[in-house]
Amino acid sequence: MSLRIAVGGFMHESHSFAPRPTRYSDFLRSGGFPPLVRGQALFDGVRGTSVPIAGAVEVGEARGAKLVPLAWAFASPAGPVEDEAFERIAALICAELSAALDAGPLDGIYLDLHGAGVAVSFPDMEGELLRRVRAIAGNVPLTISLDPHCNLTQAMVDLVDVLVPFRTYPHIDMRAAGAQAMELLFARIARGTAWARAFRQIDFFLPLTTQCTMVPPMLPVMDERAALAERSQAAEIGFCFGFPYADFADCGPAFAVYADSQEQADVTADAFLSYINAREASFLLNVIPAEAAVREAMELAKTATKPVVIADTQDNPGGGGHGDTTGLLAEFIRQGAEGVAMALINDAESADACHRAGIGARVPLMLGGKSDDSPLQLTATVLKLTNGKFIRTGPMAEGNPADLGPTALVEVAPGIRVIVCSRKMQPHDRSVFRHVGIEPSDCRILAVKSSVHFRADYQPIASAVIVAAAPGPVVADSSVLPFRHLRKGIRLRPMDNRSFPG
Repeated sequence: MSLRIAVGGFMHESHSFAPRPTRYSDFLRSGGFPPLVRGQALFDGVRGTSVPIAGAVEVGEARGAKLVPLAWAFASPAGPVEDEAFERIAALICAELSAALDAGPLDGIYLDLHGAGVAVSFPDMEGELLRRVRAIAGNVPLTISLDPHCNLTQAMVDLVDVLVPFRTYPHIDMRAAGAQAMELLFARIARGTAWARAFRQIDFFLPLTTQCTMVPPMLPVMDERAALAERSQAAEIGFCFGFPYADFADCGPAFAVYADSQEQADVTADAFLSYINAREASFLLNVIPAEAAVREAMELAKTATKPVVIADTQDNPGGGGHGDTTGLLAEFIRQGAEGVAMALINDAESADACHRAGIGARVPLMLGGKSDDSPLQLTATVLKLTNGKFIRTGPMAEGNPADLGPTALVEVAPGIRVIVCSRKMQPHDRSVFRHVGIEPSDCRILAVKSSVHFRADYQPIASAVIVAAAPGPVVADSSVLPFRHLRKGIRLRPMDNRSFPG
């Protein structure tokens, strides 16, 4: 008789200081990922996409399990999730779970979670969701996949049988993490008992731009994680880098080790913690101001045979930015840069004005700056108009549908083109440029509102990558934010002797 396994998910990365809260409607129109889906429609909604649950479903079906769909939801990172949104989506998942149990016993549950969700009334959003799931399902084996930007909590570790964060940032192994979490669910069901577990928190923040697993300092840490897991025979070392913009006690990096014995779990956890602590200095911040970034890019572009890529890290929509700040764009204009293509400025009002004016029109705009009241007043030439719909093609989001709403490609100064959209999305890959007729490899300078994810598809065509700090809410140095609720002793920068007073 085949195993009966319920599957669902709820994904959000919450920035406590972002300019806009996350509403229920944001989960219905999620930009570059599938929208909220429930029941049998879940399978068609996620199949063929890059999201973790797609990998889990593939493994479950290949193993011959009877998969029971719950609900799955994703919204782009922004401010804390409003209570209405959390309660409605949590209720959907729990109602479908209750109905599944009415229809017969479940052998297991898999959930696709982010781990950095903050709801207004529940700072540990995933912990609260898992508490509700456990209250309904009892001791049914439960595994989850997580984004490594999870702010891992003791409650999350206690409430699940095993958790599997992605190994990569950029996140090119989302499906693989979902698949592994499902494989471990089968293993947990087969063994009949839970693994021993050890939970450790690291006492300093890791700046977002230093977390990229493609390069040091994070690359050797992830190599050691893999080697240690093999040496210790741990079922999993779930390392979460933390999302250093969530104002609650458990914000910060942490990990959980799952093993056959408590001694094995503790010894492995202590060894990994020591390894990370010894490399603290390597995680010091590595960004430069926008003025210097543009100057360097222009100089490099004079002789480069491939594009220079600049990341506008502090307005990263993937970190909670609104995707509409104009500091970097203003610097391009001020310095007279040429051969620039920029993605994206999220400004529905300006995109609508371009669509009403038509291709070839000269349109006066108050471009961007809706989230920080700093728009750029300029006149733009409309080069191309689209409905903002395309299929993403890069390593991280291949197969995912994108829907930017009405979108325009405009020239805002000689040699400076900008994609203006109606719905925020991180420009993970080159498809966002190609859908407006720009071949990225032909550009001298590419500017993207991203911190790290862009590297998966842009770094291979780049002559150089520059991470720039222009004004925006996803501050590279999160220690400047007005935190109030962190745990006592956490340090907001590597190698900083100051700690949060608690």
